[in-house]
Amino acid sequence: MTDFPLERYRNIGIIAHIDAGKTTTTERILFYTGKTYRLGNVDDGTTVTDWMDQERERGITIVSAAVTAEWKDHRINLIDTPGHIDFTAEVQRSLRVLDGGVVVFDSVQGVEPQSETVWRQADRYQVPRICFANKMDRVGASYNRTIRSIHDRLGANALAMQIPIGRESAFSGVINLLEENAVFFDDEAGLEPRVTDIPAEYQQEAAEKRAVLVERIAELDDDLTVKFLEGDTLTLPELKEALRKAVLANLATPVFCGSSLKNKGVQIVLDAVVDYLPSPLDIPPVKATLLRDGSEVLREARDDEPLSALVFKIVTDPYMGRLAYIRVYSGKVKQGGTVQNSSKDKKERVGRLLRMYADRREDITELGAGDIGAILGLKFSFTGDTLSDSSAPVVLESIHFPDPVISIAIEPKTKADQDRMAESLNKLSEEDPTFKVRQDEVTGQTVISGMGELHLDVLVSRLLREFKVQANVGKPRVAYREAITRPVEDVRYKYTKQSGGHGQYGDVVINLEPLSNGEGIQFVNKITGGSIPKEYIPAIEKGVYEAAESGPLAGFTMTDIKVTLVDGSYHEVDSSEMAFRMAAIFAMREAAEKAGPVIMEPIMKVEITVPEEYTGDIIGQVNARAGNILGMDERFGNAKAIDAEIPLSEMFGYATELRSATQGRGVFTMEFKHYAQVSESMKRKILGEK
Repeated sequence: MTDFPLERYRNIGIIAHIDAGKTTTTERILFYTGKTYRLGNVDDGTTVTDWMDQERERGITIVSAAVTAEWKDHRINLIDTPGHIDFTAEVQRSLRVLDGGVVVFDSVQGVEPQSETVWRQADRYQVPRICFANKMDRVGASYNRTIRSIHDRLGANALAMQIPIGRESAFSGVINLLEENAVFFDDEAGLEPRVTDIPAEYQQEAAEKRAVLVERIAELDDDLTVKFLEGDTLTLPELKEALRKAVLANLATPVFCGSSLKNKGVQIVLDAVVDYLPSPLDIPPVKATLLRDGSEVLREARDDEPLSALVFKIVTDPYMGRLAYIRVYSGKVKQGGTVQNSSKDKKERVGRLLRMYADRREDITELGAGDIGAILGLKFSFTGDTLSDSSAPVVLESIHFPDPVISIAIEPKTKADQDRMAESLNKLSEEDPTFKVRQDEVTGQTVISGMGELHLDVLVSRLLREFKVQANVGKPRVAYREAITRPVEDVRYKYTKQSGGHGQYGDVVINLEPLSNGEGIQFVNKITGGSIPKEYIPAIEKGVYEAAESGPLAGFTMTDIKVTLVDGSYHEVDSSEMAFRMAAIFAMREAAEKAGPVIMEPIMKVEITVPEEYTGDIIGQVNARAGNILGMDERFGNAKAIDAEIPLSEMFGYATELRSATQGRGVFTMEFKHYAQVSESMKRKILGEK
């Protein structure tokens, strides 16, 4: 296992907007590192990392795939992530456990909406990254424009590391500014890059651009700034070292260019991964919370430290059972050993340890600090759980996922499908934290919720294929919420029942007040003087949360409410946890009815990119769907990007309408923005349906 020292590990992710070429880039990396012997192609369905049937048919990545490869005496653990906003959880959990990222851009489109989303997520986890301007062989590709858009739209300090040789279909190689050489990719597979001197016609441009690059790198390092100002020549190792430090500190982002599909420029990106992205030793020690006293400790990336590892993904394999992907931050995990799941306070036995290679795998005996692998045989561990040493159990910061915004009802076709469906839905929700399953109390239906139409579509077809469950699926429904508009005070409810023997007695007084958007339900206990004994408070809190699951207007989940317990009374003999729970439920319902309840709907941030001649029609469509136009941007090729906010309920079937209005040339992306109150007419419609 220790065939590579830790400083030679690179845990990196390939992240980008949908269709920028992430999977093709990953396939080329596997080919050049000797992991595959043929070039996989997304269009032909022959890729390694898109191994699900769904992914091959749709030509998109749905689940992030982990792969291990070697390059220039370094071990690279690589995760290919999805680009579609509906699978945002996959990107989020991958970024949480990665040390560095390669962000791929389509050099015709530059920065696209989903590139912004993944960039923000990477900022949140402070992941150092390098950029790759892909598709340089396409008509309209521009390396300089891509760099400008990275600088303008993402606010990054983007450094042009290369000059492309040849434009569009004539793109044949690159000039490396720091190394002062030219690299041509003559053979079709790009296996033997030819390194030469810079061609005469590019020498002046290369000299000018290198001077700019050297100055910008020198600015990032105090010692180099002094040398530069004194007119000394800066050596290549000095420049690379300074640039590496700046990338690790997220102060600079080197940008490379190439064409993955045409096998040009990928090896140089691999060199850059080794040169500029961090090893597990370069990132700060991970912060963890000691379970015994709640204090914060640091765990360094060393094998002799106590174990701390994060489960970042659960996969149900049809042949092997439940695989848990983990990132080890400190210590070691050994095959056949025992670890403590400190999030659940359960002991887990490590069955088999695997080094993953998309859907192929090899057995290993141990995983050391800084490594990524998979464990077979964990029973209680889920996404976001921490595995640690039972002698010093710690909890790492978990991964937070957005709430689902769209639901559909699903019912089994036959009695035989019923049990299988429940089990299969359970497995799918274990794999995907943004996929929720619940029983609707009013209708008795099984309702599944997810991040968008595509998300649910994929999950339902996985049910039918992978799990062989036959089911009828209802129409998509929006996940509405209920909230309150005004505070109410001193709502009292006495729950009393008298029967033979012990009675029931619980008496609570609560205040309700509205919170701002996205704050959820908060419970505050302000009981003083023991009017309700401490042991009943958790039961009251439980009752409050239970009542919040069904609002007074239409039974939707309530949100953004602060509930304060201010008073109450108890009975020495008759009071019980059950009585106080029931009192809290009834008090909450009564208070919510008096607090001006309203229905809230999810509002989506939508970006629609269309050729300029269609903008008038599209603005009309947005207005007709109760949307709100926020602004318009220029896009390459005489196109306009229209930014708007539109209620999710109005977005069903929009893809078809947009295509027919723009002769198939318009595209749109949407992501959840916030909840907002529905109009009076919409409220009547919803209550009528209910």
